[in-house]
Formats: sequence, C-alpha cells, structure tokens
Amino acid sequence: MQKEQRHRTTVGITARTDPYMTVGTGQVQNDKFWRWGDDNLFPCALALMARRSTTHRRIINDKADYISGKGVVCDENRPRLKSLIERANPRNETLRQVLNKLAFDKALFGNAFLEAVTDPQHSFLALYHQDASRCRVARDERHILLHHDWTAFNPAEAETLPLYPLFEERPDGTLRTMIHYKDYEPMFTHYGVPPYIAGFGVSAIAYKTDRWNISRLDNSFQLSGVLLLDSAVDNEAEAEKIMRLAEQKFAGNPGQVMFVIRDGDENLKDNSRFIPISSQNEGDWQALHQQAVSDIVVAHSWFRTLSGLDYAGGFNADRILHEYEVALNTVILGEQAELLEPIREAIAAVLGEDASSLEIVNRPPTRSKPIYMKVWEARKADGLDYDPEDERQQAFLSEITKYNIRSIE
Repeated sequence: MQKEQRHRTTVGITARTDPYMTVGTGQVQNDKFWRWGDDNLFPCALALMARRSTTHRRIINDKADYISGKGVVCDENRPRLKSLIERANPRNETLRQVLNKLAFDKALFGNAFLEAVTDPQHSFLALYHQDASRCRVARDERHILLHHDWTAFNPAEAETLPLYPLFEERPDGTLRTMIHYKDYEPMFTHYGVPPYIAGFGVSAIAYKTDRWNISRLDNSFQLSGVLLLDSAVDNEAEAEKIMRLAEQKFAGNPGQVMFVIRDGDENLKDNSRFIPISSQNEGDWQALHQQAVSDIVVAHSWFRTLSGLDYAGGFNADRILHEYEVALNTVILGEQAELLEPIREAIAAVLGEDASSLEIVNRPPTRSKPIYMKVWEARKADGLDYDPEDERQQAFLSEITKYNIRSIE
C-alpha cells in the first residue's frame, strides 16, 4: 500500500481582530498639554463605545434630554436674558440646544466645554458648545487647546483659549474664555471621569452579544466548524488563494469557519471534510446579555423605565412618574445646577445682569393628572399643602402647560 504523504499544513482563521477597545496609536508625549488617557485618545474610545452599545447610547441620549429639559425660562422683565435664551450665539442656537450638547458630552465623556465670547465693551455675550473630544488641558492648567485631530497634533494648527474666569483677546477683536465642566474622580486632576466608569466591561459585553447574534444571522445560522481541505500547493501564496476561494464558497460569513489546508499526493483519495462545532449555549448568551443591560443601567445611576427597557411588560405610567421623580431629585436637578451656575456667573460678569431667575423647565415624560384640574386640586391629590383661595392655585394645569410651551418656543 502506498503511504500517504503529508508535507505541510497551512492553517487559516477568518476571525478578525476586535476593534471595540482597540483605539489609539501609542503613547503621545507632549509638553504643551496633559494627555487624556494613556494614548491621549480616551475620548475616541468612549465615543466608539457609545456608538456600538445600544443600551449605553440610549441612556446617554436620555440623560442629556432630561437634563437639558424642555427649555429655559427667566424673569420676563429682563429682555437681555430672554434674548440670550432665544439666541445663544450667531449660529441661531437656543440656550437649550447648547445645554443639550453640554449635557450629552458630560454624560458621555465626564467632561464638557463651553466657550463664552464677548467684546471689550461687554456689549454682548455668545455661548458656544465645543466638542469635548477636540479639547485638551494645557500644561499651564490655565488654557484649553483645541485641535481637530489629536492623532497628528500640530501646535501650529491648535487654538488656545483661557480657562474661565480669564478672558483673552483674539485676532478678531473679541474676548474669549472656556468653561470646563468635569465629573470628580479621585486621582484624576485634569479631566473628569464619566459616571459609568465601572460599566466599561458590561457595555462591551452587550455590544459583543449583539454582534454575535448579527454574525449568526448573516451566516444563516449555519454551524461553525473546521473545513479540512486536501490540496497540493507549491507555496504559501497559493495556499492563501485556495483558502480565500473556499471561504467565498463555503463560509458564508467570516469568523465562523477555520480552514485547514493540507498537502498530499494527488493520486490519493480526497479527504476534504467539514467538522462542525456544535454549541448549546444560546440560553447562556441571552442571560449574559440581559445581565449586561441591567448592569449598564446601574453603572449610569439611571432607571430602567426611563431608558425604555420595561415597556414589553406594558406601559406603567405610575412607575415612569415615580422613577422620573427620583431621577429628578437625585440626578437631573444636580446636573442642571452644575451646568447653569457658571453660565449665570458669566452673564453677571459680562452683561451685568442678575441671572438668578434663569431656570430649566422640567416636565415628566407622561402625565398622571388631567389637564383640566386646578393647581390646588393637583396639590391636594399629591398630599401637599394647598389653598383653594390662593389666586395662583386657581389656574388650570392646562394653563401652566401652555405657559411652559410658550416660554420655550
């Protein structure tokens, strides 16, 4: 009997490197700014995570919307304040739109940057949101550097703005400053840390379990396995070509099949075959995904119903209202105060206006009381002090709602 000849085995694996957390180009050393993360590209990693994890992104979006509220109101007798609310900058953005971007950056990065612009006469004040991923703290800790691409930093292309309360004159004659919002974290001095720092791992799990299901769907739920090919090849390039051709014909989706190409005698019987790798862990994957989603909500210090996670069991308006009240008093009001405090201070310093009446309008996502109730009746229903003879409490809830809508339009 003629012996079977085996000279070389070529192994090809179609799995691709997971780019989920592979962000960065190595250490970035510079004496002009403080690095944001080991490679100075930590914001890029956070942004990538938010784009790939569904629940994680939904919570960030919702927190930004709730924190920026339904609009901003102030004392009707302060026209300069009203003008700033309606037009915060020459881009025709309202103050609410600027606050929404700041709240989004702060929820995503743990940092947010607001640029304030005026002139030497302090005749106006304009407020601009600056993308936090473009900003870095300068080495002197008194300035912020803005650059469009931190993977290829060029000092000549960077813009430098002072940190509030310092104002510096720009070539166009304006005075500009930068307000830096950051979430406190021990051991971090120059940048804040996002509140979901403990949820990095579970955000990655939720993304990867989603990707696993997409991979199964793209592969028509075919079994993964090893495709063993008998083929005589003269060089590695030919082996690679055979593997790619087999991949196109048999694999269905990269990452599902491992190819093993073996050299043999052409006169021998072809022993090519597919060895399936069966798995019975679908239930484990589902439980893992559900646990990851729950952990993401906890890491964000947020609430399931406000993230749209419990609607499958029915729409419970009472639970939504209760969780909104808790969120309002534990998260939303505190974040709003943090955003508005330096803005009020800048308005007073630049325009000389009393901005204490500047407030964000908060409204629950659903109503539990009919709009034809009067204020004193609603307060009575909530167990609060009420006075039917008080003129202010004689208004209908519908009138208060209309007032709020007019205030933010």
